[in-house]
Amino acid sequence: MIDTRSSEPIILDGACHCGAVKFTVELPFGLASARRCTCSLCRLRGAVAVTARAGGLTVTQGEEKLATYRFNTRVAEHHFCTICGIYTHHKRRSNPDEFGVNAACLAGVSPFDFAEVVVNDGERHPSDDAQGRTRIAGTLTFRSAD
Repeated sequence: MIDTRSSEPIILDGACHCGAVKFTVELPFGLASARRCTCSLCRLRGAVAVTARAGGLTVTQGEEKLATYRFNTRVAEHHFCTICGIYTHHKRRSNPDEFGVNAACLAGVSPFDFAEVVVNDGERHPSDDAQGRTRIAGTLTFRSAD
């Protein structure tokens, strides 16, 4: 089992649901960077994202199967598989030198492995704040029924 609280760097393989898109990612802060967001897209998407640096994600198969969605300021780039529709990663608006990577796409990781996930206030985005502050909207908690 992967320690979701560890902030040690980790390299993992990832893929979309159908396997058309595969990638390798280095997570410099491990899985401890897990977060969600309350912006309009993230609310609908519902994914737990972890942080990779821009050079730390390599698509190893199916790059031509990825589509990109941009909205609002058009800075963030949300990538998803054109076959199965799964969001794999996005270039962050708050730091375009980083990717948010869908934790559910990572080998051996489930969003339900995280006991708690910080939820950032995406309605008051740090890029829109004069001091660049990230506001926390809350925390999601998962408790197994077992």
